[in-house]
Amino acid sequence: MTDIRDQGLQVFRELLPGALPDGDVELPTDSFGGEMLPLAMDNVFGRLWTREGLGRRDRSLLTLGLLIALRAEDELRIHVQIARTNGLTDDEIAEVIYHCTGYTGFPAANSAMKIAKEVLQPT
Repeated sequence: MTDIRDQGLQVFRELLPGALPDGDVELPTDSFGGEMLPLAMDNVFGRLWTREGLGRRDRSLLTLGLLIALRAEDELRIHVQIARTNGLTDDEIAEVIYHCTGYTGFPAANSAMKIAKEVLQPT
């Protein structure tokens, strides 16, 4: 594994405790689309989330807004959890979504609110 991959795995484990086992992990690459997770570990978590300049809380705020704008619902579901790990309260997460109504449109924000409720208040 590369240093970038190791850093990415470490950050991912910190942001989503329990999502990956501790120690060496073989990321699957032998099926269709199998390189998506390694790309995320290297380029997103290994390169972007380890950069100086913004703290993890700020990165979570930014990421939530971007994912709402993109209507990237699967990723938003994960990043709502990550935002909590990074110290955002449920009220702050809701406020991000409210704020997005003015910039991304009500439908995108409404979809985001539905996802956040599912993640934050499971039934």
